[in-house]
Amino acid sequence: MAKRVVVLDYGSGNLRSAQRALERVGAEVEVTSDFQTALDADGLLVPGVGAFAACMEGLRAVRGERVIGRRLSGGRPVLGICVGMQILFARGVEHGTETEGCDEWPGTVEPLQAPIVPHMGWNTVKAAEGSTLFAGLDADARYYFVHSYAVRHWELQPIEQLRPPLVTWAEHGEPFVAAVENGPLAATQFHPEKSGDAGATLLKNWTDSL
Repeated sequence: MAKRVVVLDYGSGNLRSAQRALERVGAEVEVTSDFQTALDADGLLVPGVGAFAACMEGLRAVRGERVIGRRLSGGRPVLGICVGMQILFARGVEHGTETEGCDEWPGTVEPLQAPIVPHMGWNTVKAAEGSTLFAGLDADARYYFVHSYAVRHWELQPIEQLRPPLVTWAEHGEPFVAAVENGPLAATQFHPEKSGDAGATLLKNWTDSL
């Protein structure tokens, strides 16, 4: 039976490309901002393109941060992509202005320190050992990035009784967080929907886990 996935429409992100990519790996996909539909789906994908502050404004307008929080409190999967990953952190700093994020993870999204910004193009990643998202993917697989901001430091401290989050890193001028898997909450800084066969495999791994 196909897994039901909602792509959250809050005015930001490549909604249709995300929808098509999920449909290609067998999911039944709806693009909507409806609170209850997003809450009830097997999986929720949160896209995001542009500025952190604008994305948070759009997200709050459709109560998206509450949908994310409610789903996670019930152990229901959420996948963030690009700025949809960044807004899951505590705060974003752009042009000297700090904006509060969803605070599902501690940490700050800040300007990437690299000779060339934005970071635009194909990069390898160093996948975390035991990753579900990257299962079956070669270490030299490449993924499509386009961003000027990143999480440069992972701040969540491990709790002895709980499995620690799996953090995948990439490098462009400096190391930055490329993906996180933390129970029902997962996210990628790159765009799996634009990452060819490797991205399709990652999305299939996620939908298969729902």
